[in-house]
Amino acid sequence: MLRRMMIGVLVMIALAGAAGTAYSQVGVHIGVNLPAPPALVVIPQTPVMYAPSVGTNYFFYGGRYYVSSGAGWYVGTGFDGPWVVVASEFVPRPILAVPVRYYHAPPAEWRQARREGPPAWAPHWRRRWQEERGEGHRGGPHG
Repeated sequence: MLRRMMIGVLVMIALAGAAGTAYSQVGVHIGVNLPAPPALVVIPQTPVMYAPSVGTNYFFYGGRYYVSSGAGWYVGTGFDGPWVVVASEFVPRPILAVPVRYYHAPPAEWRQARREGPPAWAPHWRRRWQEERGEGHRGGPHG
């Protein structure tokens, strides 16, 4: 009886370890392949840093790296990932308030935006942020 219990416990431990390993390897390849950590520069008047030498929208904030592309936002704990998709409403507001001039690859719809101001995020994002903050008409990650 004791032997069966020991075997059962060992099997459960092995299965739990395999599940944990599989989960930790979940990630998305987004084409950011950096051989070493890039030099980061503080964006004036923000707690956010960016990498001028990286040819993509690459930011650092709160101990995590954020990359924005036409397909959405990604977050990683290391400078080169692993990357995980993050919904726009979970991207920290300081990242979303970064002025357009710090985006290496801004979307085409931002052409009319002031380079020194934050991007004109989609109206449905502003509505969601307003609801979270209990705001009226101001809205946005910077308002």
